[in-house]
Amino acid sequence: MAATRSEGSLLSRQALDELLRSVSSLIPLISDMTDKIRNDILLWKLELLKSGASYSNSRLHAVEAQVLMLISGNDNLLPSADEADRLWTKLKTRKVRYFKDSGHSLLLEDGINLFTIIKGTRTYRRSRQFDFVTDYLPPTLSEFRKLLVQDYSLLRIATSPVFLSTLDDGRIVRGLSGVPNEGPVLFVGYHMLMGLELYFFAEQFLREKNIAIRSLAHPYLGAKPETSRQEYELFDTLIVFGGLPVSAKHIFKLFSTKSFVLLYPGGSREAHHRKGEAYKLFWPDQPEFVRMAARFGATIVPFGVVGEDDVTELVFDYNDQMKIPYLKQWIEDYNKHPGGNIRAGMEGEVANQDIYLPGVIPKVPGRFYYLFGKPIETRGMGNLKDRDSANEVYLRIKSDVEGLISYLKTKREEDPYRSIVRRAISQYSMVDPSEVPTFEP
Repeated sequence: MAATRSEGSLLSRQALDELLRSVSSLIPLISDMTDKIRNDILLWKLELLKSGASYSNSRLHAVEAQVLMLISGNDNLLPSADEADRLWTKLKTRKVRYFKDSGHSLLLEDGINLFTIIKGTRTYRRSRQFDFVTDYLPPTLSEFRKLLVQDYSLLRIATSPVFLSTLDDGRIVRGLSGVPNEGPVLFVGYHMLMGLELYFFAEQFLREKNIAIRSLAHPYLGAKPETSRQEYELFDTLIVFGGLPVSAKHIFKLFSTKSFVLLYPGGSREAHHRKGEAYKLFWPDQPEFVRMAARFGATIVPFGVVGEDDVTELVFDYNDQMKIPYLKQWIEDYNKHPGGNIRAGMEGEVANQDIYLPGVIPKVPGRFYYLFGKPIETRGMGNLKDRDSANEVYLRIKSDVEGLISYLKTKREEDPYRSIVRRAISQYSMVDPSEVPTFEP
């Protein structure tokens, strides 16, 4: 109450004095409480509370409804964390999001958005079971500003991403004007180390085209085991911004709703590659997505992205970690999740889809470069029942992605603003610092 009555815009010393005066004025009100709440009334209320708690606890096991618990880790009034542990064992269908640094008034704190938490935990749904496609709500403007723009502002300043696209006549231009405005559209490309490109990919399409990209991710996204102290994390943010587990059913539904879909054929093998494998594609031999796209007449847009080698140096990879017994066991246990290895039945490198945490050394950052190739229209191709025809289109897309990556690796050498020092100097004199110049396409 005292803090609320104080002026937040005052200087620190003035704010402190104002706060002390406010507290002093409230002290007489506290002494009046004993006159307004008599002992017998207080005891009666406590007994009522005890009786109600006993009644509720005896029936917790029968609760069938889905329950979302938001827990404060720094609650000085109530044992919220301990209560979460207790309710976790009593309730059948429950989810917890634990905010370790939050206090008693969790929902009044800056940075806590109940609507975002509900969406990220898949608590909002229109029917009995949650559906990643039909129950999806696009991000709000406040979510865009907070989760993409503010939270990753330093990374954006450090990498100053460049977006390029290819027009129908083959010309390469700055921005996304070469990307179709109507779906269904399928983006197919390279997955940088740890998916570093995802943040700006989603941000740019929301910023420039007001389009929410539905990114197909590892099945772990929808089947990750949770605990009674589960914190709000990256997986929740991915769901808020359109992430969903990759499956034929989801791809079918997304194309049916004319969505803009992002697919990485290389999957986690590409995003968790080893030393010396940067910008190398690990795609399966089968044209997994071409037939489905042709069935709905979806436009396929190949894209390339480079820049991971400008921000990190991979020094401790999967092969290194598998030589250490403790880390090997941790990786094996971690990958025994319900999502499993979605390509366990395949052969070769693409089947090795284990997720691990690579050891990297940060570099003085360069830039991220995105290039969207010429769209490939599948309308009129039918279902591509002929396997050879489908494979021909598939190999063309793969070749396009490799060509786009090669183009960017070559052209970035001509970028006078690839160095963060020169970019930082130029941004001071620019009206829009996000549009730092780059090479001529």
